[in-house]
Amino acid sequence: MKRILIVNVNWLGDTIFVTPFIRAVREAFPDSYIAVLTHSRCKEVLEGDLRINEIILYGKEMFSLVSQLRSKKFDTAFVLRRSLTRTLLLCLSRIPERIGYDSKKSGFLLTKRIPALSKDIHRVEHFLGLARAVGIEPKTRNYEFFVSEKDRREAQRVLKEAGIRSDIEFVVINPGGNWDLKRWPPENFARLGDEISKKFNKKIVLSGAEKDTRLCRNISHLMKDEPVLLCGKIGLKTLAAVFEKAKWVISNDSGPMHIAAGVKTPVVALFGPTSFHITGPYGSGKSKVLQKEIDCEIPCYKLSCKDNRCMKAISVEDVLEAMS
Repeated sequence: MKRILIVNVNWLGDTIFVTPFIRAVREAFPDSYIAVLTHSRCKEVLEGDLRINEIILYGKEMFSLVSQLRSKKFDTAFVLRRSLTRTLLLCLSRIPERIGYDSKKSGFLLTKRIPALSKDIHRVEHFLGLARAVGIEPKTRNYEFFVSEKDRREAQRVLKEAGIRSDIEFVVINPGGNWDLKRWPPENFARLGDEISKKFNKKIVLSGAEKDTRLCRNISHLMKDEPVLLCGKIGLKTLAAVFEKAKWVISNDSGPMHIAAGVKTPVVALFGPTSFHITGPYGSGKSKVLQKEIDCEIPCYKLSCKDNRCMKAISVEDVLEAMS
């Protein structure tokens, strides 16, 4: 039996982008043992993926992890992020075949160096490039987020306690983002929520992490129709199950946006300083991206921007039209 280790990337969104790669490897080697080495913050994204036999977590002291990996006797390792530390870890773990993108710092430790692809391709295609380089052609490029029946029952309970019965249709607004310049203005989200309530007769649910609680409360206070606040109250799996039940998810460029797309819920994704060509919703789901052409460089990734014009250029009417 072939034993394969996939060395994962660091963040939630990127981990979702890795799921088509994992699926492609499993399809190419259906009888193999596949493990994923990842951070604890990414574990929840991978749980429930039946293509994975084992999830191994970082966090141990280096030589303890080396000892653990040696004991697994892996034949092949795919390194999804160019990293000297990670590639050295695989060498010390005596994994004979080490496949990854070439780099000046760590390429010499790989047994198969893959020339780097264009930085402008979507992250899904970036990861799938490693599969293609060893003769694995993916059958589909859709990424996934895995939800169990237990997660669905918990989502049903949370929604019922919030007053949303199974016959009530709702739209989720996810106003957060990992940096402020990726966020649409709170007053826009508030007006959008009221317009959706009035135009589509849908209840509004505000979602987000615990750090987004104040933001969600501010949006709620600006709204005429009181929304349901789920910020900081549920985990990723329950959130995904809530998204499954929603008619639409409206979100800035963020991990939850990809979770919604991963469970095939229609998404309106709001983009400003980042590139939807690289990190936008991907695959065959019903997603629409809004990004405005303005008289400055888009995307720019400039944390020093003072006016956030690219996000402000997206109007409430633009979002409503995208939902129609």
